[in-house]
Amino acid sequence: MHITVPARSGRAVQLQRGTSLRITDVAGQQVGDLFAFAGDEHLSASHTRTATSRLFPALGEAFVTNRRRPILTLVEDTSPGEHDLLIAACDPTRYAALGVPDHPSCAQNLTRALLGLGYTTPFVPQPVNVFMRVPITPGGDLEWLPAATNPGDSLTLRAELDCVVVLSACPQDLTVINGSGPTDLALDVLEDLR
Repeated sequence: MHITVPARSGRAVQLQRGTSLRITDVAGQQVGDLFAFAGDEHLSASHTRTATSRLFPALGEAFVTNRRRPILTLVEDTSPGEHDLLIAACDPTRYAALGVPDHPSCAQNLTRALLGLGYTTPFVPQPVNVFMRVPITPGGDLEWLPAATNPGDSLTLRAELDCVVVLSACPQDLTVINGSGPTDLALDVLEDLR
């Protein structure tokens, strides 16, 4: 199944355990905020950093839930491999602080995409920001840089639990993270690759 995630919007998909999901940066330099839910559990960036002792899992390592169970495993990455597990999803408050109160946001995209499948969430978990490049400087500051991806770069994740995955093609156009501006992403649900 192929799903286009139009620029500035989000899409949700249900995955069965063992199926994989490829996320493709169609035009290059586009960040995607990724969320995953399994019942009352959600993909947790902080628990994942603890489980892997890394800022982002290596190939073959799993993202884990708030109950420390593997939910998605990183099985392939054809991008430069720069992704983020530190930055919160953009939301209406962030854009209001930037002077654009009615701007689309990843938090709103999450809520809308879940509603499309009949789900809700009482809060917005910290996402996995695929293709996002925010390195930590030697002085401990965060540096906001354009995504380093080229057209067609992708990341593939295998579902370790039955789950709902949401991807937002980040609408951020007030900083440089999406290069010259937001563009589409693509989702492809793949058969069991085990």
